[in-house]
Amino acid sequence: MTQQHAPALNPEAAPPPPRRLHYVDNLRVAMTVLVVLHHVALTYGNIPVWFYTEPAQDPTGGLLDLLVVVDQTYFMGLFFLLAGYFVPGARDRRGRRGFVRERLVRLGVPLLLFVLLVRPLLTTGAYRLFAEGAAAEGTEMPYWLFYVITFDPGPMWFVEVLLVLSLTYVMVRGFRERRAERRGTAVLPASRPEGTAPLRWLGPVVAFTVALALVSFVWRWVNPAPYWPFVGLPSPDYLPQYAALFTVGVLAYRRNWFTRLPGGAGWYGGATAVLGLAAFLGGSLVLGAENAPGTAPALFHMVAETFFAVGVTLALMVSFRRLLDRRTRFSAFLADNAFAVYFLHPLVLVGLGTALSGWEAPAAAKFLGLAALAVPACWALAAAVRAIPGARRIL
Repeated sequence: MTQQHAPALNPEAAPPPPRRLHYVDNLRVAMTVLVVLHHVALTYGNIPVWFYTEPAQDPTGGLLDLLVVVDQTYFMGLFFLLAGYFVPGARDRRGRRGFVRERLVRLGVPLLLFVLLVRPLLTTGAYRLFAEGAAAEGTEMPYWLFYVITFDPGPMWFVEVLLVLSLTYVMVRGFRERRAERRGTAVLPASRPEGTAPLRWLGPVVAFTVALALVSFVWRWVNPAPYWPFVGLPSPDYLPQYAALFTVGVLAYRRNWFTRLPGGAGWYGGATAVLGLAAFLGGSLVLGAENAPGTAPALFHMVAETFFAVGVTLALMVSFRRLLDRRTRFSAFLADNAFAVYFLHPLVLVGLGTALSGWEAPAAAKFLGLAALAVPACWALAAAVRAIPGARRIL
């Protein structure tokens, strides 16, 4: 008697995803606003890693630095989590070649356009200052050489890393599907669990948090570089978090975790975020903000930071699902233009920052002023650009 095996699941025949998760769209909008505010804080704080900066001349600049540091612990990881969630369904619908082609258009083309068109506009001011200093010393450097030497993709590093992770997913899934075909078994579940299916979450969440903290601790120990100039990655310290949360997003789609996550996970996340942030800031005061990689203080900071990051992620996911799972004309406008805002916001911030350069005020006041102007201006510019024929295909 021969043994029967389940046939390999045809990705093209996979069931369609459930209704659109409006709270995920709204959360992406909120995080995009936070990206804009993050870079406004860099404009007027004391961390010189933005295209246009006015270093703070008063103590309120320290508050902006604190906002940047706290943001960095979780907000881009949350972007990767949300991005990973939509990858399996897109691969199911489009197939391998269609998905790769779509990723290259939706991610690769904007990355290329930013590098070739947008970044030259953003760096002209920096080059002018550099050229004036070089001329005073009797030397000069053509712009093209300055551009190459100072190259980085700016905030589009996120798109760069997301493209790499998406293509990696395609390769890994293709390998699993080919192996399943040879064995005559299914590589994917036939259906996703119902949204009401119970979910064991507390133990796995705690285990994931501890594991991520330990992996990140070791990663920063063996790779202490704060910046990777060749690929323009401003936060290589967080690569384990980005890859891990992208993977969680992929698994969350297959197992319907976003819908099945109980409300208690939000309360746990909120409490963990508060305690983790208190430990992180308190540890910085007692142990010092700078800790040598591989030391006990560095491990303490990493554990506190990771519990904060996972906690705030859970709290935001559950809160938005409970309170903001709806779509209006205005929220649809914000969501539809969010990626274009991410792509275009450096132009708005540098332009408005330059226009406000003569304004004498505390750093916090300038932050609030630029933020109030920049956020609506970003969405207005994004909507105008996306009105250009063909632009919506890539933005």
